[in-house]
Amino acid sequence: MKKRILVVEDEEHIADGLQINLEAAGYKVVIAPDGNIALEMWRKGAFDLIVLDVMLPGKSGLEVCQIIRKESGWVPILFLTARDRGDDRVAGFEAGGDDYITKPFNLKELLLRIAAMFRRQVWYGNISTTSQQYKFGSNWVDFDSYRAKGISGEFDLSQKECMIMKLFSEHINEVVDRDMILDVVWGYDAYPTSRTVDNFIVKLRKIFEPDPSKPKYIHTIRSVGYKFTPDE
Repeated sequence: MKKRILVVEDEEHIADGLQINLEAAGYKVVIAPDGNIALEMWRKGAFDLIVLDVMLPGKSGLEVCQIIRKESGWVPILFLTARDRGDDRVAGFEAGGDDYITKPFNLKELLLRIAAMFRRQVWYGNISTTSQQYKFGSNWVDFDSYRAKGISGEFDLSQKECMIMKLFSEHINEVVDRDMILDVVWGYDAYPTSRTVDNFIVKLRKIFEPDPSKPKYIHTIRSVGYKFTPDE
């Protein structure tokens, strides 16, 4: 069955070009010309990926992404924009985006990024533990529902938080460097620095560590990355 992609783009010539080339690559494409229509279409139909322009009439791409994430929509989102400032990239990822490409873009690069996003989704869907729920200490993470139990009760995790914990669960007592986390969870080229990884680790420690300043599960390996040690 063909993957369904929702392209949210208000510039008609760009939207038409994307539709022609994505369909030629084997995808089924639906076009939305603004943020409000995009949300209506997303709520009505099951999409496998969204290509989302940041600058849109009505709701911006960032607003659309935030609403989808709040409504538990974990569809992969690729931001498409003419702006290439670092802070715009940060805003896109903080809103819940998975990747980012700027106009004018190379079509081959766009198709490669989309293929990589689908590969990451397949990886995440192949849970390596005996059940969807991974337990360590008195904590657990449910990779299917994005729920977790930490030191202060149950929480809703973001998809990226769950993906990092899944990666750790596959590399117990091993050093996982920041480049690997970026590559597996975000796609290495999607983000210019490792700062976002460190920020996510801070959040995860607050959830799972009895004393985040003295972690017993997620340890920093100076200048390299992290080591996950679930056994007390």
